[in-house]
Amino acid sequence: MSLPTSETELDCDLDQGCDAIDIIIQPRAKDLGEFSVRRTLPTKERKMVGPWIFFDHMGPAHFPAGSGINVRPHPHINLATVTYLFEGEILHRDSLGNCATITPGDINLMVAGRGITHSERERPEVNQVDHVLHGLQLWLALPEKDEEIDPAFYHYPADSIPVTTVNGVPLRVLMGSAYGVTSPVLTYAETLYVEAHLQAGQTLILPNSEERAIYVAKGELKIKDRLIPEFSMVILSAAEGVTIEATKEARIALIGGEKMNKRYIEWNFISSRKERITQAKQDWKEGHFPKVVDDEQEYIPLPAN
Repeated sequence: MSLPTSETELDCDLDQGCDAIDIIIQPRAKDLGEFSVRRTLPTKERKMVGPWIFFDHMGPAHFPAGSGINVRPHPHINLATVTYLFEGEILHRDSLGNCATITPGDINLMVAGRGITHSERERPEVNQVDHVLHGLQLWLALPEKDEEIDPAFYHYPADSIPVTTVNGVPLRVLMGSAYGVTSPVLTYAETLYVEAHLQAGQTLILPNSEERAIYVAKGELKIKDRLIPEFSMVILSAAEGVTIEATKEARIALIGGEKMNKRYIEWNFISSRKERITQAKQDWKEGHFPKVVDDEQEYIPLPAN
């Protein structure tokens, strides 16, 4: 499911902001059938940012009645999916028997561990009317010692996620600790995930982390004199005290955390071991993964390549 993306190496002097920026990634569209997503991780040159190995921006997608999100059951191993919506909703079901509606502001953390199957669809009452979906789905690589833990699912409602204001900028600490607050969302390695909403002219000093990146989901930013356009991901250097400024109203996601060892990724599987992915592919092909409870009739076949 990975899609090549283009990366732009910067050509500017240090006083223009390049001391804070490593690269800028421009995502490409990945067609999921009813709609497409913007995918920024992984790329050819940059596979991960901290433990984050996959980053999709969904929408904003406008669906007429009778169409929408309809992702059939599929498997994962050795990772955790993190779903966060700005608008709309998704109906999650999995092979552990969980059935949860993801709504704006919630965090859904699905820990695949040694293996899980899930589907992402919509409630009939949503699908039967015109509706919108807009959000982010990311994958976390589990540390080697946790790759084969038992699968699990955690739902954190919007009102459990800490909200704070820094220099007039409202933000939410979705995972990890930043700006004096700590998210209740479970982490397995040092992890950073923050959403912020800036008005034009507002500035924000970014928290430090071993690895960091900013995704501009809406609007435009400036780091010193370097403009960061909408739908771009900026991979930041280790420089401290990096300040961003919104040149337009902007919604951003800051991700980061501790640097991880190399991971392999193929289709919906990631692992520190190539042979584990080979095993998972064979297990899915032979029907050895557990089925999604109340969604047993369909599945996504293993891709041919």
